[in-house]
Amino acid sequence: MRLFDRRMVLIALSAILLTSFLTAAPSTAAVISFSGVRPFKLFVPSTYETATPAPLILALHGYSQSGTKFEKYLNITAVAQARGILYVHPDGTADKAGNQFWNATPTCCDFAPKKVNDDAYLMKIIDAVSKKYSVDPNRIYVIGHSNGGFMANHMACAHADRIAAIVDLAGGTYSDPSTCKPASPISVLQIWGTSDETYKGNHILGKTIPGALQTIASWARLNRCSNKIAKSPEKLDLERKLSGSESTVSQYTGCKTGATVESWTIVGGDHVPAISKTFTSDVVDFLLAHPKGSTDAGA
Repeated sequence: MRLFDRRMVLIALSAILLTSFLTAAPSTAAVISFSGVRPFKLFVPSTYETATPAPLILALHGYSQSGTKFEKYLNITAVAQARGILYVHPDGTADKAGNQFWNATPTCCDFAPKKVNDDAYLMKIIDAVSKKYSVDPNRIYVIGHSNGGFMANHMACAHADRIAAIVDLAGGTYSDPSTCKPASPISVLQIWGTSDETYKGNHILGKTIPGALQTIASWARLNRCSNKIAKSPEKLDLERKLSGSESTVSQYTGCKTGATVESWTIVGGDHVPAISKTFTSDVVDFLLAHPKGSTDAGA
């Protein structure tokens, strides 16, 4: 073989090897443990690449539950793998009765005299993951159920500069609306069942907790939306035990901040709905459609 031919073969082989190296993705997903006083685990999808910043989702369980149980309920891991999302489902702190909770608001749900700083803990998770992995700062999201929904609302109020959007499933917010002062626009999705005992509000420690309509209306005010609500003609199937597509979709219009304020109402749904096969993917798709700084066409 002539020298020129050998050089051409070597160049061709180098190109093939380089292409394979650049396009190859990890063969399997990974679960990475982070140590500390309150350790947590991070799911890393097999498609993760350092050069491509990935979304990050925190999923917060309800009172007396755990991150593991919440993951079994929602199965976000499968969607995170399919969508290329970094994902954490941390644990709250156990009280004297062994019930894990989040100290989200003065009324829910740290009932001990010494208050846990869950705000700092969750921000530490975001910072720790962002330091070790390539996190898209415009696509950091929080999902919470019940007490975890309270915590999601708290994080939206306190860290709208870092968090792009939240999903609150059957969780309340501050009794005093003036407590919530988001530093920047943040998109919010509230999901509630009309047969949930907390749908119209609740009482904890002698204080009235806003229900579904009050909570979503408060976010509409914060995002400077109009009083007009657009109801989608299409319905969602969010509850597998209820026939058909039982859930209505409503969105506040004219939001001057550009953020989206939306509610999905499960007609006949209770506090812990038997979620459909598409529930989690629908929720995650809502989040991904609302990165920080995005504007809604209907706003």
